[in-house]
Amino acid sequence: MRIISGKYKGKRLTAPKKLPVRPTTDMAKEALFNILNNRFYFDELKVLDLFSGTGNISYEFASRGAENVTAVDAFQGCVRYISKTAQELEFTINTIKSDVFKFLEGTPAKFDLVFADPPYDFSTDQFLKIADLVFEKELLLEDGVLIIEHSDQTNLSEHPRFSEQRKYGGSIFSFFEAE
Repeated sequence: MRIISGKYKGKRLTAPKKLPVRPTTDMAKEALFNILNNRFYFDELKVLDLFSGTGNISYEFASRGAENVTAVDAFQGCVRYISKTAQELEFTINTIKSDVFKFLEGTPAKFDLVFADPPYDFSTDQFLKIADLVFEKELLLEDGVLIIEHSDQTNLSEHPRFSEQRKYGGSIFSFFEAE
């Protein structure tokens, strides 16, 4: 995995093999951040990275200047790896070991951007539950956006807050926005 841009542009990171993850590909991540770069000032963002895995997305936001990044994953090994790497790179990434759905139910925090990269074998209902909770709990700040990464086997376009999707290789990013 590689940090695409920012302070640590080009830096390669190697996560332990035993982590149960599927990191977003560099091609898909670069395309996503090109879109986000036109919409946001990264140094002003409050970011929530759900199912954060290796922290790939969190590191990219932090490298580009986001100082308020929260990474949530249920697997202790992932949380430990993200915390260790963030400390080494001097990133301010808040790591939380939690079931994502329980976290969404209970957090009082609000974010400019919520990124979720759940397992691709989730059911459509599980993917939609993420979007439902983000909007029911009003976790997005004004002009905030939710992005869910999924395979082309999943269609989230029927959700009332769905705004667009972008496809890169085998990955699709579905965007959802508050009214």
